[in-house]
Amino acid sequence: MTTEDADSVHIQTDEQLRAVASHTRHRILRVLRDGPATITQIAERLGIAKGSSNHHVKVLAKAGLVAVVETRKVGGVTEQYYAMTGRRIELPEPGAGQPETLMRHALADVEDAPPNEQKTIALNHARLSPEAWEEFNKRVHALMAELKELSDPTQPAADLFIAFYRPKDV
Repeated sequence: MTTEDADSVHIQTDEQLRAVASHTRHRILRVLRDGPATITQIAERLGIAKGSSNHHVKVLAKAGLVAVVETRKVGGVTEQYYAMTGRRIELPEPGAGQPETLMRHALADVEDAPPNEQKTIALNHARLSPEAWEEFNKRVHALMAELKELSDPTQPAADLFIAFYRPKDV
């Protein structure tokens, strides 16, 4: 589902595709969804080296996905705060046989998430008529819209990973 709006960054170049193809850069974008952060703050939040954080942020900046939004002088050091250039990133539809990049990153996030009571994972199978498919698909999109409305930036992050599809029958 693609939503056209002025607050979206539409991935169009190979450089942008390579930038979002990295799971580390995906995680950096997750951090920046919550607000601007410095290279050091990003590294600390993700538990990665500052040099690695710097490299990946520079790749995202070169691709136009993040930008410096504030600069502060702290002691003798200038800190740059980076933010996403849009609230959402729109990927082109993958061609036949190409990976669903965001879904692969989301699955990696699910696998990395600590086990706790705030994690629900399920896989259900059903056989649906075209009409039932459409009705359920509408309900899934309504649920995603409801989650978006409930979002409170002061609260801990929560992700909804959905893949509703017709599998290739064997």
